[in-house]
Amino acid sequence: MEQWLYSDVVKEHFMNPKNVLMDDESSWECDARGIVGNIKCGDQMLILLRIKDDIITDVRWKTYGCASAIASTSILSEAIKGMNIAEAYKLKPQDIVAKLGGLPDNKIHCSVLGDKALRAAIDDYCNKNGRPTFAGSEVVEVICTCLNITDKDIEEAYKAGARNWEDLQAKTKIGTVCGGCKQKALEKLHEFEHLYG
Repeated sequence: MEQWLYSDVVKEHFMNPKNVLMDDESSWECDARGIVGNIKCGDQMLILLRIKDDIITDVRWKTYGCASAIASTSILSEAIKGMNIAEAYKLKPQDIVAKLGGLPDNKIHCSVLGDKALRAAIDDYCNKNGRPTFAGSEVVEVICTCLNITDKDIEEAYKAGARNWEDLQAKTKIGTVCGGCKQKALEKLHEFEHLYG
């Protein structure tokens, strides 16, 4: 038998995921809905929230994804119960991966679906209630320290058509000083491919 490549926490949340939406979406009354990902890539995430006085009181989710995506969202769904929406909005994939005891490097991109869907749901809640969203309050990760290019800059470049290193350089000038950021930047580009397809 092959060795399990994931932590026991990942295994538990994959084999026994928490807060999964078992029925049709319309059967679970919610205050907020967020969906991200691309079914063509095999990764899509739906998160539904119940919110009272800006506190997340309950959550349900559904995903088309791998063991890492399922485990990441399961543990995220447990972590955000009782959390204020402003605090929840700032959760990063690294926070989720840490709670799981780590993920293989080639599966880190699976953990971004949950936090993106969570932010989409919180934005939905704010929009429905005529409130400004928390967009811009999330923590950004600097990918290129020479030019201070962040993961948000790479995301915007992806949305504007960047699909490879050359496209990314043309849109952001990333990697034109020392080039030490290339691998991390390409990993981010891969994450956004999974998110947006």
